[in-house]
Amino acid sequence: MIVSMQDKGEALLSKCSKGFKSLVRRKQVDSVHVRREGHQLARKLTALDLTAIGVGTTIGAGVYVLVGTVAREHTGPALTVSFLIAGLAAALSAFCYAELASRCPSAGSAYHYTYICIGESVAWLIGWSLILEYTIGGAAIAGGISPNIALFLGGEGNLPAFLVRHTIPQLGVVVDPCAAILVLIVTFLLCAGIKESSLVQTIVTTVNVCAMLFIIVAGGYLACKTGWVGYELHGGFFPFGLNGMLAGSAIVFFSYIGFDAVTGAAEETKRPLRDLPLGIGMTLTLCCILYMLVSVVIVGLVPYYALNPDTPISSAFSANGMQWAAYIVTAGAVTALCASLMGSLLPQPRLLMAMARDGLLPAFFSDISTRTHVPVKSTVTTGMLAAVLAFFMDVSELSGMVSVGTLLAFTVVAISILILRYAPPEEVPLPSSLQQFIDSVRKQLDDDSQSMERKEFNDVDIVEQSPSQSDHGEASIQYPLIEKQFSEGNQDKQNPQRRRNIAVWNIALFCIGVLVLTSAASAEYLPSLVRFSLGTVGAAILLCSLVVLACLNQDEARHSFGHTGGFLCPFVPFLPAACILINAYLLMSLGVGTWIRVSIWLIMGALVYISYGWRHSSLTNAVYVPMAYLDHIYRASSSHQV
Repeated sequence: MIVSMQDKGEALLSKCSKGFKSLVRRKQVDSVHVRREGHQLARKLTALDLTAIGVGTTIGAGVYVLVGTVAREHTGPALTVSFLIAGLAAALSAFCYAELASRCPSAGSAYHYTYICIGESVAWLIGWSLILEYTIGGAAIAGGISPNIALFLGGEGNLPAFLVRHTIPQLGVVVDPCAAILVLIVTFLLCAGIKESSLVQTIVTTVNVCAMLFIIVAGGYLACKTGWVGYELHGGFFPFGLNGMLAGSAIVFFSYIGFDAVTGAAEETKRPLRDLPLGIGMTLTLCCILYMLVSVVIVGLVPYYALNPDTPISSAFSANGMQWAAYIVTAGAVTALCASLMGSLLPQPRLLMAMARDGLLPAFFSDISTRTHVPVKSTVTTGMLAAVLAFFMDVSELSGMVSVGTLLAFTVVAISILILRYAPPEEVPLPSSLQQFIDSVRKQLDDDSQSMERKEFNDVDIVEQSPSQSDHGEASIQYPLIEKQFSEGNQDKQNPQRRRNIAVWNIALFCIGVLVLTSAASAEYLPSLVRFSLGTVGAAILLCSLVVLACLNQDEARHSFGHTGGFLCPFVPFLPAACILINAYLLMSLGVGTWIRVSIWLIMGALVYISYGWRHSSLTNAVYVPMAYLDHIYRASSSHQV
């Protein structure tokens, strides 16, 4: 009876262990050995195409409104400095994305990197969050286009009747046909092919950038004529102080979200190792420069307290006798929204395709068109869903949920950089069909290793038995290299694993410290003493773990991880650590209502993963082998096929 209960306990423990391991299983970086079945995405994009996609996605119509609100309430004339600080903060994430994109240039972006570096369950939650971001983001952007088109035409009365928003009396629901039609048009363009859609994206983005350049040049000319009155104020350059400027930076940071859309097209890039980091860098640089120049001009043209919070740029020109400039500004806002809509709908089908390839979603989403070489089924599905949301729902209240997906992705990408540098995966999954080659290679390499160890032991034994080594000091003098190499060989076998364990624990402790510190900083409902105590504990854990990581040597395996020769993130571990801290603070600063809605979505995602993804994962029956065995196994497999 006791033996039976012990057996059942051991069986239960074994199942629990197996279940936990399946949650953290990691997939292999795509390489020359990986051959996917069926048609592939077409590699047609250049660095210029990627930059157009990134700039178009990043510069939405928000900047045409944001400058007025932030300047009036938070920064004053220091708005330019806020944009600069926010741009530098976004650059931290961009550096991390650039390295992972060049090392792992496949569809899926943050989901793909998380699956390789952290594990399946976390990757699923990131992918599920990004699905929410792209869907709601696309619908929200589409909903903002029709009012701007109406403004451009002089009012809703000038719109065609079938495009005007109206209420369904029986349901009491306001529908937006214009938004739904625009989503369907963009979906059709995306189905036509990646090169065709990127060409349209480039044209629309160019019009938007030209509108911003007009604002900068014409506004600068007017400001020079009027003497830059916005900067001649008694309150000085920082009327709201340093805290106001930093609060403004936290708000305008979200205007830089969108550069990660570049990595969504990684599998369609001609030269990913070079063009992906270049596209990310050019996108962020151009956006930061344009934002700063527009803010310099508008805040200098009109005193910050006189800016119209709804139409700050148009009203600034109107106050200086250029009412006609409102048409150019509105045209810029419309094209900005159209480009941002295309950028929001582009990555989602590729994300669904990547998740379906990994078995976490039905294979329906992984089909690629034989004619256009794009995932048409995924594109049509996501486009129809976004169109329905844009038509029937006012998703403006859900727009905060968009930020959660992006900030979570930024955070796990930075964590992935730390893992890649200090504890990259030692084993890779292979299909069970290669089991015979795996066993053969493992036996052969183990035999070679044992014979090598015996040879080293015999060589050292000969040295120890030599007559000239009766004294240990003489042995050290006569055979210093042999003795040193033998002792270092034993240390090298023990130290790397110990160093990896220390690194993993300190990365985990750092994340815990960040969580405690940012929670204490954002929990305004707690007493000051409790917040200070929690913040002190979190900061101590954070700093200690960061110091330990800085003192550790990075893993040598990082040099051969993924596709080598691409961009490398600088200042590791400090740059990824700062990225994690900033994004975690922004996450914690989001409202409670937003987190409740996101939690419901994530719980739904967990149920979908447990009921389908976990059971159908392509790694369910995979066999994990050491990295060192990989080339030998593929060589044995290919020679057998020949």
